[in-house]
Amino acid sequence: MISRIDLRGETLPEGSALRDLLPRAEFDVEAALEKVRPICEDVRHHGAAAVIEYGEKFDGVRVEDLRVPAEAIARALEELDPAVRAALEESIRRARLVHREQRRTTHTTQVVPGGTVTEKWIPVDRVGLYVPGGRAVYPSSVVMNVVPAQEAGVEGIAVSSPPQKEFGGLPHPTILAACALLGVDEVYAAGGAQAIAMFAYGTADGRPGCAPVDLVTGPGNIYVAAAKRLLKGRIGIDAEAGPTEIAVLADATADPVHVAADLISQAEHDPMAASVLVTDSDELAAAVEAELKAQVAVARHVDDRIAPALAGRQSAIVLVTDLEDGLRVVNAYGAEHLEIQTAEAAALADRVRNAGAVFVGPWAPVSLGDYCAGSNHVLPTGGCACHSSGLSVQSFLRGVHIVDYTRDALADVAHHVVTLAEAEDLPAHGAAIKARFGWKVPESK
Repeated sequence: MISRIDLRGETLPEGSALRDLLPRAEFDVEAALEKVRPICEDVRHHGAAAVIEYGEKFDGVRVEDLRVPAEAIARALEELDPAVRAALEESIRRARLVHREQRRTTHTTQVVPGGTVTEKWIPVDRVGLYVPGGRAVYPSSVVMNVVPAQEAGVEGIAVSSPPQKEFGGLPHPTILAACALLGVDEVYAAGGAQAIAMFAYGTADGRPGCAPVDLVTGPGNIYVAAAKRLLKGRIGIDAEAGPTEIAVLADATADPVHVAADLISQAEHDPMAASVLVTDSDELAAAVEAELKAQVAVARHVDDRIAPALAGRQSAIVLVTDLEDGLRVVNAYGAEHLEIQTAEAAALADRVRNAGAVFVGPWAPVSLGDYCAGSNHVLPTGGCACHSSGLSVQSFLRGVHIVDYTRDALADVAHHVVTLAEAEDLPAHGAAIKARFGWKVPESK
């Protein structure tokens, strides 16, 4: 079911050479670009009409209006299962606690007497938050996208999720209910690359529609990722999210029942999902293999998701000589989700450098982070955790420097500015300084 990679007794290579030995899903965004390019151009020129046409083509349902009526959002909340509502409310409460602490404050540095630089944090004006549909329903993604945007102070928030045939062309009602709980009333029934293009270009085609946004966040399939890459620059993006990943670093003290259940939990998302166990215990590896067989046999989404994900090239049990090598492996892998299930889990977790989120010990599974830990589950995939962060309040803020110098403060440094301008053969830069002092460089004190 799941393959083995044995790295025991080897001198592990460094950096990308080690990364190349590890399993990873193929996710060729570049190849998808040419498929989404005409879709995005069509939306650019034909607005809502094009988005509606592509919704009919790809989602199997034609909508009359992309904007979800306010009464449909309110009705979804009224009809929501009380237990689901309570769970969403608790998820929102915990996410707010964590993300509120991420707010940035304005800070002024006095560089010299009379010379200050202030860093001011300003939220983007308007964001488009994408919530995927398809194999599963993700109201939790509404929470994870909306809460940090609200805590950052973003004033314009629009949510888009694919239309569902079984719900009359509206997004899934649980998605709409989550929007209602968060106070978001601008929701669109649009999915895929056409939704990203709608956010980028707007739908001003002679009817009321979606205004363009400054930033798009939220996970999606390969075509969503390709559209985000194509339109980056016109819009800001959070990341090009690929298939979900879990890596578990475990030793002989780990419970194989827990480890197997956690590997399956991420395989449940998608046949391309990656489930990787890194261990120095051959006994644990064998026990986890046995548990995988037992637990997969009674799981719900076996044939279409779990079995192909675990059997795919992106999933494996990686055997290492010791936990030091295991730590090197998981740092090279840079997992979206990394669990540490070892005797000294907290100490090892503190040494992790590359992961979207780290889950410490047997009582902090990835599923907790998906819903109710308070952390954000929109995280970097495909090894991007080596250079990128998950979604946070910071994702929706821009740091702007405000420079304020007096005449004396400028005069004191003018000669340095002129010297550097001339060293770069940019004399007009120096002239902009000289012009303020009678075309002379003030004498330094």
